[in-house]
Amino acid sequence: MPLLILAGLFFLAAVAYASVGFGGGSSYNALLILSGMDYRLVPAIALSCNILVVSGGVFHYSRAGFLSINKLIPFIALSVPMAWLGGHLLVSEQVFIVLLGFSLLLAAAQMLLKPDSTARMKNYQTPHYWLIAAPVGGLIGLLAGITGIGGGIVLAPVIYFLRLVPARTVAGITSGFILVNSIAGLAGQMMKAGDYSPMQGWLEAWPLFVVVVIGGQIGSRMGAYHLPETWIKRLTAILMLYVAIRLIWRWAVMTLF
Repeated sequence: MPLLILAGLFFLAAVAYASVGFGGGSSYNALLILSGMDYRLVPAIALSCNILVVSGGVFHYSRAGFLSINKLIPFIALSVPMAWLGGHLLVSEQVFIVLLGFSLLLAAAQMLLKPDSTARMKNYQTPHYWLIAAPVGGLIGLLAGITGIGGGIVLAPVIYFLRLVPARTVAGITSGFILVNSIAGLAGQMMKAGDYSPMQGWLEAWPLFVVVVIGGQIGSRMGAYHLPETWIKRLTAILMLYVAIRLIWRWAVMTLF
């Protein structure tokens, strides 16, 4: 795949995912694999793009008042150590993929059928919020460590289901959550032992980093200041649906062929 086309697709993915607080890591991974890039280099580039995109989201959602550190910290308190642990666990890939794929499919369907973002939020007091958010963040961090994703694609539907915060605040919290987990993941990639180092190939991917910064800024501005909350929720569901279908297809190919 020519670099110009790859950069264009990265730009479009960054705009779409950033508008709902995601980084787009799952799509970057897929595009890089399809481009024929060395699989050992893919995670480092995808995680770097994730960080560049969600950094803009963290800034804009925080500036607009939709990212409260007090709301974010409970989710990341356990996510980082659990993500580290997840990276060291051996789990059946087929079982994990089918469970994650169908879970996202059901969550996306529920959000598309009931997209009303004006539903009343549950007023959790701080201790209760921690009791819910900390274990949820830990479990998703574990999931992120096992699969090598930022975890936002799983966190968002959980927050929506629990009605912890409004839709735009979900995007802000998701951006912060992905940023922390992606930084931890990238550090691990760059510290890998062995003969292969991703540093040289990572530096050569600089055009992709430039386009995702631009796309991420556009998308995060749209999400933080312009898109109606119902649109944010629907776009989140569509992106989740896309990832779910891709996961289920991957499971079917692995199982049946």
